[in-house]
Amino acid sequence: MDRRGFLKSSALAAGAAAGVYALAGRAPAQDAPASAAAPEAGNKPAVLKISSQETRVPGKSLREKVEKLQKWGAAGVELSANIKDRVAEIKEAVKGTGIAISAVCAGYFQLIDPDEAKRKAGAQRLKELCGPAGEVGSTGVIMVPAFNPHPQLPPKEARKVLVDILPEIGEAAHKAGTRVLMEPLNRGEAFFLRQLADAASICRDVNSPGIGMMGDFYHMFKEETSDRGAFLSAGAYLRHVHLASRLRNLPGQDDRSFVDGFRGLKMIGYQDFCSLECKPKGDADTEIPKSFRFLEQQWKEATI
Repeated sequence: MDRRGFLKSSALAAGAAAGVYALAGRAPAQDAPASAAAPEAGNKPAVLKISSQETRVPGKSLREKVEKLQKWGAAGVELSANIKDRVAEIKEAVKGTGIAISAVCAGYFQLIDPDEAKRKAGAQRLKELCGPAGEVGSTGVIMVPAFNPHPQLPPKEARKVLVDILPEIGEAAHKAGTRVLMEPLNRGEAFFLRQLADAASICRDVNSPGIGMMGDFYHMFKEETSDRGAFLSAGAYLRHVHLASRLRNLPGQDDRSFVDGFRGLKMIGYQDFCSLECKPKGDADTEIPKSFRFLEQQWKEATI
């Protein structure tokens, strides 16, 4: 069996096992922390809460963008990293709309840089961002541990450094009422942390309520053998999802299916947001609501 065949069979086997635990309402291992356990029987069923990054929605102000998202049937808006001086604007923009802050997409913080001083400075910047993120009610602050062009430690050392530095960041995030979310990327953008199972294993080892992870359908298309298996491997550590087609267009604008991934989300009882991180082909005011309807239909088709 070649490597891809082995990975596929392994992912499917793991997904099947996790699915059994989820449906039976049992944790997958006795020594797993409570936050890693599969949903217990009687928990709320998974929900589809669609969001969009603020930069993807046309509008002269955040309030105008939020009102469009509300009209189109969204549940949240994902913010850019520049929120420190915008807290009042953000609160006013969502006031009375029913739109929540799904996440803050913060980017890169040099947490596995070979230079320890840069790692500490990055950790401090990330902790400082958690305050305003918690104040506006964000589910989490999205953080990318590495990009290929940037200096970074070798993978084994990088993982240890990350596991050592994340608890203090997680504590700050938890105190602020939010969490930090690691985002796995594809190998074209980062060689460190490419699969959801790897991010989940770091979350497990850190074991902090202030540290979680997310999945991105665009990166998963390139790195995962099974969308469903990937989400099952993430389990309760999964707190955000990015939506994009295989070409990083709007969902529904190419042949990328979301049904298998949505099945995985339903199996783990996913309660958080699925947010657009993609560019629309055509007029955004027309195409984004069409994409929302497509996603709602895909969710219906994702029976378990």
